[in-house]
Amino acid sequence: MSGEEIPVCAVKLGKNFCLYFAELECDALCTEKILKQRVFRNVNRQLLVVQPDLNVAAFEDVTDQEMNSGSGMHFNIHCYKTTTPSAGMPVAFSIQIEDKNYYMCCEKELGKTIVRFREGEVPTEIPGESNFIFFKKMFTSCSSKAFKFEYSLEQGMFLAFEKEGSLRKLILKKMSSEDEVDETMKFLD
Repeated sequence: MSGEEIPVCAVKLGKNFCLYFAELECDALCTEKILKQRVFRNVNRQLLVVQPDLNVAAFEDVTDQEMNSGSGMHFNIHCYKTTTPSAGMPVAFSIQIEDKNYYMCCEKELGKTIVRFREGEVPTEIPGESNFIFFKKMFTSCSSKAFKFEYSLEQGMFLAFEKEGSLRKLILKKMSSEDEVDETMKFLD
């Protein structure tokens, strides 16, 4: 049980001694704010770059000049508020490349959950569970600029990077224990 207080206002006592309440909100996510033009770096100071036409999101070495003029690197973070207590701030990620908008989501493929970028807009309201919501958490209590992102539909699964050939691809990775510090899950903004 959390220490969060939830105010409850009883309106009236009805038949069969049932209580009726006012001003209750439904369990849904709705946009609170959008943080625009953010870049993500990993522990190697590489930038996350998206190439949706190739279905690839990977961390790459990028110069400051390339970062300022390049596309596929500047993300919008959609922060949601929720009426249910959660293990972090619910967020979604979108990016604009040329004249198209893409959002990050997770999909099952051959029994494995993978990260994809799909063309479209992130909704402002989400009535239930969604494959594009992540919970933003502090990476460690001593670092205020480092975060990790847990996939909302699979507890213990976090965005991370994995070396595949010359790329450090964006993946979902299972955290083995709550106390584990895995640098591949560390995102700097």
